[in-house]
Amino acid sequence: MVRAAMEELAALGTVRARSSIIDTAPLGPAQRRFANAAAVIESEYDPQAMLTGLQALEREFGRTRRGQRWGDRTLDCDIVLWSGGIFAEPDLAIPHPLFRERGFVLAPAVRIAPDWRDPVTGLSVRQLDARLTARRPLPSAPPWSGR
Repeated sequence: MVRAAMEELAALGTVRARSSIIDTAPLGPAQRRFANAAAVIESEYDPQAMLTGLQALEREFGRTRRGQRWGDRTLDCDIVLWSGGIFAEPDLAIPHPLFRERGFVLAPAVRIAPDWRDPVTGLSVRQLDARLTARRPLPSAPPWSGR
């Protein structure tokens, strides 16, 4: 399913890179393991339009939103980073607020975009992955980050 969904991302723009798919343990109440991957997409869409497109893709693959966070689901597509830096709206925050703490996000991302920078910490995906793997704390957010 993840492979098929990654192919469908082309409807949202030019897919510049796709990671391999990794198998990870669930977070929260989910009862099964998850398949995770990352992609770099070049698109004319702004973040809100991209989110709308990703949610439509999730629905095409059978996802229904029932209000329970971290439960079993067929497909979950997130915008983790964006070339425009920080984006904040009530229903969308970029960078993804928890991506720095999630190996299942950083492990595939480091394979395809190791030098992309987190606009909040200034660290690259490679550095964030290394810190998570080594369990080193993140530096305090700079005062201009809004955190």
